[in-house]
Amino acid sequence: MKATVAFVKKEWLEQLRSGRLLITLALFVLLGIMNPAIAKLTPWLLEMMADSLAQSGMTVTDVPVSAMDSWVQFFKNLPIGLIAFVLLQGAIFTKEYSSGTLVLSLTKGLERFKVVVAKAGILTAIWSFGYWLCFGITYLYNSYFWDNQVARNLIFSVVCWWLFGVFVISLMILFSTLTRSNTGVLIGTGAIVLISYVVGLLPKVNEYLPTRLMDGHSLIYGVAEAKAYTAAIMITVIASLVCFAVSVPTFNRKQL
Repeated sequence: MKATVAFVKKEWLEQLRSGRLLITLALFVLLGIMNPAIAKLTPWLLEMMADSLAQSGMTVTDVPVSAMDSWVQFFKNLPIGLIAFVLLQGAIFTKEYSSGTLVLSLTKGLERFKVVVAKAGILTAIWSFGYWLCFGITYLYNSYFWDNQVARNLIFSVVCWWLFGVFVISLMILFSTLTRSNTGVLIGTGAIVLISYVVGLLPKVNEYLPTRLMDGHSLIYGVAEAKAYTAAIMITVIASLVCFAVSVPTFNRKQL
């Protein structure tokens, strides 16, 4: 138990010393502020461009802005936050492979499966805190300027997106145990998400894929009902658990 606690403490200190934790959280804070800011500034930007647009034969009228515009921006910016998260945290295993620090921890009595659990837990904690911090900032600004009630299924839609982020973390963990390079982790994780997205372009298949959970727009506009996401949620949870489960024996057999 002491070895596990020491390892978790080491991981958090590494996050702080490397600056990855602060950069990740700062990014989510920035995105949380940008969502309502862009919505609020849109009418002003259009007004500034009115003269140039008029020369092209386009007329700019008053554009009503509501919390819905901010939430649309929220879902547009989330992929940016997730990609940045993967780029910043993708080397959580591979960096230790090259430096050999994992061997030192294992020789002190730390079991291998606890390494996987600890790193997965830390990544999930950072993602969760940053994600919900971004959501909280956007929600508070939207409440101040407008009314969040215009967005339907809001909580359900953001929970779905958070779950998709956990799925991506499970892929990061899996490919971190399968490959020794950060490039391999990024390519493997990105390839699975890209394949899921491309296959999801088929309407009959889309409702079963994890990338379906990224479609928060349909939920907040009321175009889709929450029950339409049940299959995607179940498959995403199962796929995440399978990735974590496969990661443990894979890492146990890995030559360090």
